[in-house]
Amino acid sequence: MESPVEPLAGTVEPPATTVVGRELEQEALASFLAAAEGQALVLTGDPGVGKSALLNHVADLAPAWRYRVVRAAGVEAESQLPFAGLHQLLYPLLSFADQLDETHRAAFDVAFGRGGGKPPSVMTLGIAVLSLLAPAASREPVLLVLDDGQWLDTASTEVYGFVGRRLAGSSVKLVVGVRSHVRSGFDTAALPELSVAPLSPDASAHLLDLHHPALDPPTRRLVLSEAQGNPLALLELPSQLQGGTSERSLEESLGYRGVRLPHRIQHAYGVRIEALDTAVRTELLRGALDGVEAGTGVNRTRRTRYRMTDADQALSSGLLDIDPTGGDYLFRHPLVRSTVIQMATPNERRAAHTTLAQVHRNDVERRATHLAAATIDPDEQVAVALEAAADSATRRGGAPVAVAWLTRAAELSESQEERSRRLGDAAFIAGHAGLLDHAKRLVDSATASGTIEFPASVITRAYVALYEDGDVRSSQLQVMAAIVNMRDQGTRESDEVLARLVNLLLIINEYASDHASWQRAHALLASLDDRVPADSLIYQDAYSDVVRRGAGLSDRVERAFVDLHRLEPWDVTHLGVAAYHVDRLSQYRPHLERAVGETARGATTSNMTMLYLLMLDQLAIGEWDEAERTGERSLELALSHGHALYAHHSRAYLALLAALRGQVERARQLQATVDSWARPRGVGFLTQIADAVGTAAALSEGDYEAAYLYAIGITSPGTFESCAHQASRTLLDLVEAAVHTGRTGQARRHALAARDAGLPDVSPRLALTTYGALAMTATDDEEADDMYRRADGHPAGAHFPFELARIRLAHGIRLRHTRNHRAARRPLLQAAETFERLGAPAWSERARAELRASGASAPASSASAASTLAQPLTWQERRIADLAAGGLTNKEIGARLHLSPRTVSSHLYRIFPKLGVTSRAALRDALGTVLDARGA
Repeated sequence: MESPVEPLAGTVEPPATTVVGRELEQEALASFLAAAEGQALVLTGDPGVGKSALLNHVADLAPAWRYRVVRAAGVEAESQLPFAGLHQLLYPLLSFADQLDETHRAAFDVAFGRGGGKPPSVMTLGIAVLSLLAPAASREPVLLVLDDGQWLDTASTEVYGFVGRRLAGSSVKLVVGVRSHVRSGFDTAALPELSVAPLSPDASAHLLDLHHPALDPPTRRLVLSEAQGNPLALLELPSQLQGGTSERSLEESLGYRGVRLPHRIQHAYGVRIEALDTAVRTELLRGALDGVEAGTGVNRTRRTRYRMTDADQALSSGLLDIDPTGGDYLFRHPLVRSTVIQMATPNERRAAHTTLAQVHRNDVERRATHLAAATIDPDEQVAVALEAAADSATRRGGAPVAVAWLTRAAELSESQEERSRRLGDAAFIAGHAGLLDHAKRLVDSATASGTIEFPASVITRAYVALYEDGDVRSSQLQVMAAIVNMRDQGTRESDEVLARLVNLLLIINEYASDHASWQRAHALLASLDDRVPADSLIYQDAYSDVVRRGAGLSDRVERAFVDLHRLEPWDVTHLGVAAYHVDRLSQYRPHLERAVGETARGATTSNMTMLYLLMLDQLAIGEWDEAERTGERSLELALSHGHALYAHHSRAYLALLAALRGQVERARQLQATVDSWARPRGVGFLTQIADAVGTAAALSEGDYEAAYLYAIGITSPGTFESCAHQASRTLLDLVEAAVHTGRTGQARRHALAARDAGLPDVSPRLALTTYGALAMTATDDEEADDMYRRADGHPAGAHFPFELARIRLAHGIRLRHTRNHRAARRPLLQAAETFERLGAPAWSERARAELRASGASAPASSASAASTLAQPLTWQERRIADLAAGGLTNKEIGARLHLSPRTVSSHLYRIFPKLGVTSRAALRDALGTVLDARGA
């Protein structure tokens, strides 16, 4: 661990900034600077309470502690410009960008509008920022000082929050000033906070006397009373009270009695602004509307801002300061800037915006912003400029801003057709940003006049209908009609929109899970010839029917993931769903984990999808506690955004998990909720999962008759229902239920159907369960042994422990029934251990009962099952030990379990002493001895 930062010897001097009555805050900031590791701190408080003074104090103090200080400030005028705040703070450090890898350099290029590519996610950009800070801080510690954080654009705030939470271990500190009672992204950034309260009465009196020593007693008393400990009020109110002759006249001169203090301070500034010449007021208004800085400690970037001139009158009135580095006018305080804007008439503001649009004629986003504010009547040129700005913002990752600009462009459109088109585009972006209500309102506005509905509006309307209410029928018809219309028009320029329509149709049909609907979709896509993207063809085969269209699909998914950087966030989720259908999620899990929680901006729905995909992989590989937490998180996110479909989707998988764990009551409650919502709407995807929940719950209870009835509701024995995704996934369920209810013929027919359909070639899980089903139903002992060997030794077993444990349980039961009790004990004990580790007590008890029937002393719990070891192996250690005992190298084990060879080596280092061995060669015997000891 690094030692605490120490000041340079003999150089610690009082900072230039005079701070009165802030001993506790100064002590906290000194400790913040001295801390050994990087960290973040947010100062919160009312306007004028002294946050900026404290930020100046820590910035003045930092050089004595060897810090390089980099400063920035949020500005209201730039709060709608994506990444403006990030660029301002990082500008002095961009010289280090040459040391970054291509991915992170590209992230900055896209975010700052210097290059093309897909918008970077918050995580990608945040990691790029951390990577940029690393070489900068390697020479000297870096202190990032950010004032007025409440005015930062949303995109920058999200990145700052990401970075602030990950500074531990670095030499970088981030301190932010944020105004209380103004909503900002820092409210939910989970960064440490320091509240800056008003000054004490003694400190207030000292500050007032320091700056206004000549006040007469009545005026001094009134200022102290009205300022309420606010330092800015203590400095500014006295100038408003000059000339009062009585306490009553002094009170009247304050104006606006009974209103909040910040407004009274603004009133004090307003009196001075009113006294300025018209030309000076115009200069101040242009500067305020263009975000000229307030204070003298902010970095200057290369961004062009209006340069105020001939404003010495405002300088002498205490409204402006001079930038000591460049000599430009700066506003004395952000409240001066906002007061200037509030006092201007609408015509004055529009005239100023017109001038500023010309100043920024080479900046597409800033020019459009000012043009929009300067324009009242419809103006197609301004609308086109706003549309271009929205396109720029979308490319850079500023989806919410793009929605606002497209909406304004629609308002300024001269034709109804263009207005509807732009509203439809805004609605599409809003829908993917998770703003369903906003998207719906935009679509309604776009189609209210009865004009032709544009494809973007169709996408959004269908999207909202699907995710908000599970309406697969009408959304399906709308999207198919739009695709037919685009096909018949034959224009190639809109292929991107066509691809979006196609992908949405595939998602709708996946949820419908209806054979007739899929047949219509297959025919429609075939009629589009080469206009259907290759990735969409992957989705088509994966979402519809892997039993009949799954040959070679796994390889196509793998090839598509190789070129992941070219994909939009929603395309990554589409591929993730395809990977789930061929049971390959685990190998792409790092992509999901990187995306979850720090998703690409404007892709909230993609984040929900990634969450439930992550849950599915956790459920598959046996991380059931983690799966439950992820499922609850997915449910919470879906409910908070009004996505009823995703909410019931999450409930369905939570129900399945509960059923596997034997939590039957909870499983059936969730099952009933999902089924009663999905069945009337025709959401077959969810009704099939509900039936699978019923099957799993019945199997947990040992009610094989009920399990069989649920299973055949999904597909009939000996067949795999077309376009029913659960038909192949419940293969083992149907076979096992049929065997236990004496329907051996149906069970055998179903197992052979799986083999004949080539399911072992479709996915590793289907290979495992097909071999298990064939083994369970084999009448010939030699065939049964061969199939059990295939299943037990299949590489997929490590990724699907629940299925493997069930097959081992069936194997042990068969061996016991053939009087080979000793041979039965090993698979039965392995099954019991797995069920206990997973948290499936009903299955575990069944395996222990079979163990006892085989003559073994079955352990009562996983703890006692491991009692022969001084320290029991963890689930992960046991998987690694088994694979190492089988002769696999660390690299091969890592590839199979998606771990690094170093991590595998670390696990083996802990496994050897637990088993009492010193080499890999002794592992097999040691593991066998443990199993024999338990099963004896």
